[in-house]
Order: sequence, then structure tokens, then C-alpha cells
Amino acid sequence: MSKSSYWRTSQSLPRFEKARVARLTKIMNTNGSNHIPYAGNNVSNNFPGEAMAENDTFLFTSESVGEGHPDKICDQVSDAIVDAFLQADPFARVSCQCAAKTGMIFVCGDVVSKAKVDYHKIVRNTIKSIGYDGSVKGFDYKTCNVLLAMEEPDPEMSPSHMYHEADSVEYENAPAGDQGLMFGYATDETEECMPLTILLSHQLNAKIAELRKNGALPWARPDTKTQVTVEYRIQQGATVPVRVHTVVISVQHDETVTQEQLRQDLREKVISAVIPAHYLDSKTVYHLQPSGRFIIGGPQGDAGLTGRKIIVDTYGGWGAHGGGSLSGKDGAKIDRCASYAARWVAKSLVKAGLCRRALVQISYAMGVSEPLSITVFSFGTSSKSEEDLLRIIKNNFDLRPGKIIQDLDLRKPKFLPTAAYGHFGRPGFSWEVPKPLTI
Repeated sequence: MSKSSYWRTSQSLPRFEKARVARLTKIMNTNGSNHIPYAGNNVSNNFPGEAMAENDTFLFTSESVGEGHPDKICDQVSDAIVDAFLQADPFARVSCQCAAKTGMIFVCGDVVSKAKVDYHKIVRNTIKSIGYDGSVKGFDYKTCNVLLAMEEPDPEMSPSHMYHEADSVEYENAPAGDQGLMFGYATDETEECMPLTILLSHQLNAKIAELRKNGALPWARPDTKTQVTVEYRIQQGATVPVRVHTVVISVQHDETVTQEQLRQDLREKVISAVIPAHYLDSKTVYHLQPSGRFIIGGPQGDAGLTGRKIIVDTYGGWGAHGGGSLSGKDGAKIDRCASYAARWVAKSLVKAGLCRRALVQISYAMGVSEPLSITVFSFGTSSKSEEDLLRIIKNNFDLRPGKIIQDLDLRKPKFLPTAAYGHFGRPGFSWEVPKPLTI
């Protein structure tokens, strides 16, 4: 939309909508030429896409939840079922959702496969591995009721969802099974090319689970939540962490531990082991078990549902999100394969030194193999134009769904590990290996 057409459109909007549209227009202007600079050295209220003086800072927060959170239980059960089918049948088409509440887990969805799996065994083993082995913890893998409603879909509903063992050439041209838009984000603020806020939030939860399982935190139970606020400054469009502003941790626990002991353990055994000391200072705020006792947790404390932690799963509020969840879907589902591909592209651009931040959007239509659109934003951190970056993407990546599946090896059972602590920023995932680019 041209500037003149923007103004013609916006004149009919209410005043508060005009202000919102004008703000968004400034945010999307990555060159910053139309921005109103923020004056002063205080923490800014500006969105991190807006122009800011180099010494100004802003706060940004991301949260994560542990593997024992009710929603994450469901994500893990769903992906365990996907992996079980792919282990026996790489061409299986699986869409599996779960809901959990006190003493029960409901598994539903669609599957087309030559394989047969033991749903009850998969569900119980997954819950056991998380650590729910007694009703006192809020869930028990041995006694919970497992309800099933897995069906084979009608081929007329969506032929592109049907089981099909194709040769490599035919598979490359397989159409997208659904429409949608997917985003990938990368930033050079960490070695993993992930925002520090979500990276630390995940690592805090993972450390708590590690110490719970090895006995170093004997009072801890599986349901945990973390949240990290980081103070950033903008450096020529890049986001540079300055310090950790606030740390929030809540851990389900047994009846014996005192709040004092719990908080001491979190400070000494978790935070000190995860957050680099140079990010912590005398002004860092700690909210450790801020609500007090947290004995009732897991599905007993709250209902769980697959796909309800999509921001935790991705970039912690950074970048953007197209709305589709990831867990419970085989690698041919466009929500999953294109989200992984977009991250692969964004990280490859950053690791190649072509930009310091990258946000990539890819969109698809059902029944069409080629993406409808590919868009890249570098937030002013690249010496190349975004047209040049787009040309590099198109010359180096084939973003047809079938080719993504082949390049990222998504017909193998690899999805259960993604279902807790984030789908991005961890080793062992093919989409986290940057592709060498031909410039």
C-alpha cells in the first residue's frame, strides 16, 4: 500500500484506530526514516521495532512452562503418538490432540497409516517419564483413565491428507494440506540465535526437571512455570541484552519443604546454574514461589490441552506467530513443516552474517505446492536490501512442503523432544542446523 493510499484509508478510522495504525506503520518501517526518536536514557515504552536512541533500553518478557504443566503433558502425549506411528510407518498421516484433567486423559484425532500402535501404553509411558507416578502429585500414570477417539478421515474431505507412498520426485511436488501462514525468527543475541528471554525461561524449567529427577530437589514435583524479563538496548536494529530485570519461578512441591528452603534452592541450585552472572545485579528482582504454597498441580490443578502453548513453543512473544500449533501433527502438516522451515531460513541468514535479526513469513494454500508468498524482515540489521535477502532465500531454499519434509528429514520419529522446552534453539533438530548459503 502506498503512503498516499494509506492516508486515504486511515482518514475514516476512529481517532484511537488512527493512532494504532500509525504506530504499526512506524514499527514495520525497518529503515526508521519516518520514526520519531525516543529521547532520554530511561527504560522505554517503545516497541522493540521502533526507533530508539542508542542508549535507550526497553524491557521484554517471555515465559515457559515445564514438562509437567497440564498443557505440556498433552503436547508430549500427542507427539509421542505421532512418533510411534512414524517409527513403524514413515508415511503415516497423524493429527492427534489430547485433553487432560484429574485422573483422565482424552486422546482424539485422525490417523491414516499401515501401522497399529498401543495408545494406552504410549500414554502411560509418557506420563510416567514426566514424573506423574502417584495421585499425590496430581496425576498417576498407573491409574489414570485413557479415553480414545482416533478415527480415519474421509478421503473426500481432503485428498492431500491421505496416505500416499510416493517416489522422491512425486513427493517433492506434494501440495500443502492446508492454507496458512508461518513465521520463523532468529537473532544474534545468543549463540542459539534465540531471544535470551525465552532461552533462559526454558533453561530454568529444564534445570528444575533435571534436579527433580536426579534427587537434588527432592521436594519438587513436575508442574513448573518460569518467566524472565530482560532489559535490552537497540544497536542499529539489533536487540542487545543488557541485564536480567526480573525472574519468576513457580514449582509444584510436596508438603514437607518450607518456603524458605524452596526459595534458597531455586536461587542456589537453579538460577545460579542457568543465568550467566554478568546478567544479574543488585537490582534484579526475584519472584520465587510468589503465590506461596503450590502443592496441587498438574491436571488436578488445571485442565490441559494440546497446542495451547504456541508462544512458549516458539519465540516467547518475539517475531510473530501465524496461529497454528505444532505438537500432535506429523511432519507433513503445513503448520509444522513450514514453521520449522521458516526458522531454518531465518537462522541460516543470521548465522551467515547477512543480518543480525530475521523474521521470515511463508504462506500456503491447500492443494498448492509452491508457497504463495515469502517475506523477510531484517529490522535494519543487514547491509543488503530485503529484496536481496529474498533473492538469497529463493536461490537457496526450496520451500515446497514435500521438499521441506525431505530436506529436514521430517518422516522420522523426532517430535517428542520438541514438545517441552521449545521447538527451537536446542541441538538435535535438523532445522537448527544452518544451511551454507550461496550468495
